[in-house]
Amino acid sequence: EVEMVESGGGSAQAGGSLNLSCVVSKYAYSINVCWGWFRQVPGKEREGVALVQSGGRGPYYADSVKGRFTISRDHAKRSIYLQMSDLKPDDSGMYYCAAANLNSQCQQWREGGISYTYAGQGTQVAVSS
Repeated sequence: EVEMVESGGGSAQAGGSLNLSCVVSKYAYSINVCWGWFRQVPGKEREGVALVQSGGRGPYYADSVKGRFTISRDHAKRSIYLQMSDLKPDDSGMYYCAAANLNSQCQQWREGGISYTYAGQGTQVAVSS
């Protein structure tokens, strides 16, 4: 079973907005304690963009997106969202939603690393100047 499926990527001009969604399987949603988005650009390291945890902790954001991106979670729909505004060309990349079932993994995210148990296949975001 595919555990996480992203949607909503696409193209935007600088200054524009895009909204990403991620639907999580019932099993994956039940065992995980934090959910986040990371992005990957060829030739660069993955970058954790945003994280939200169960129990109301967070959200946490990378400095590069603070004030522009908003992560949210809909428990009833088992979905994770990323609202992106004031987009910049540097925001281009493949965006993945991910989930972790260990608090130690969530801590890694909070400290700027990336660790997860499940991740989706990714959705492409392209921002033109």
